This record gives sequence, C-alpha cells and structure tokens, in this order.
Amino acid sequence: MSSNSATLTRCPWPSNDLSIRYHDEEWGTPNHDDTALFEFLILEGAQAGLSWDTILKKRENYRAAFNSFDPQKIARYDRRKIQTLMNNAGIIRNRLKIASTVQNAKAFLQVLELFGSFDAYIWQFTGGSPRVNAWRSSKQVPARTAESDAMNKDLKKRGFSFVGSTICYAFMQATGMVNDHLTSCFRYSQLHPRKTKQP
Repeated sequence: MSSNSATLTRCPWPSNDLSIRYHDEEWGTPNHDDTALFEFLILEGAQAGLSWDTILKKRENYRAAFNSFDPQKIARYDRRKIQTLMNNAGIIRNRLKIASTVQNAKAFLQVLELFGSFDAYIWQFTGGSPRVNAWRSSKQVPARTAESDAMNKDLKKRGFSFVGSTICYAFMQATGMVNDHLTSCFRYSQLHPRKTKQP
C-alpha cells in the first residue's frame, strides 16, 4: 500500500487495514490467473449471507484448509475430508458451502477440459475485456446485471453451485471483469487511465 494511503480518495466501503489493502491492490484489477479465479469463485460463494470482511479475515485459513485452492486436490475430497473441514473453526463451517466447493472444483476441471482455461471461459461474459462503469455514488452500483445473470445460468448448467447472479456480479467486481470503483476513487483512473474522471 502507498505511503500516502491515508490521503487517497477511495470507494467508501473499505473500513479497516485489511479491506483497504484488498481494495487498493486487488478489487477491480483484471485477473486472468485460473487458480486466483477459482479462489474468488469459492470465496464469493462462502460469503453469501455474510460480510466480505468476515471472508477476508479467514482468507488465509481457507488457503490452508483447501490446499491453496488447487481444484485437482479439492475435487478428490471425500466425506472424511469434508467432516474435517466442518471441524475447522478457521473457515465458514457450513456443510452445503463446503460440499459445493468440492462440486465446484469438479465442474471447474470440466471447464478446463472444454475451454483450455477457466480464464478463457469466464471472461467471455464481458467479451474478453473489462466493462468500465462510471459510478459517482455507491447507490448507483448494481447488485446484478444481464452479464451476471448469464454467467449464473451457464455456471449452474455446468454443475456449479452457490453461484447466484449477485454472487457472480461480486465475482466480476473482484476480478476486474467490471470496474465498479467510483469515479472519484484513485483506483478508477489507475486501472483505466484512458477513462477520465467525470466533473
């Protein structure tokens, strides 16, 4: 994080050092790494009904518990492994969410076989490049869009779960498929320097 971080104008939602670092360094940055994309898909699903701060605080625990989000290893988890995860206080101990992580790993591997990479598959929903919005207020930022609806429908068809349209849109925001930083936020122009801030 920048040494003058305290003086920067950013989106209003980061409320602590962890979320500020996440906002400044990750959120909205175009991501094309398959492992990272899988991690975000799982974490956004785990976040359902909870705050993102809760997930950020448990993120390292998730990485340790789920083999650094290696889909090959997660796809082989059995009932005994799932029960071990249910006893892990460092993660969200929701049996449906844990089981869906295993199922999503299997579906993820099938996507790799069909498309060569998850990156090639998932970015098709924005035509391969970020959708740059120009929101002035957080109230303008949608919870879902036609693109996230399409992503949700296709992911479910391929066997993914905990991938509702709202979760898909949060995933799109996190991985930079859309730039939903407010125009007043310093990251907006950093990510898309050709887009000038509206007066």
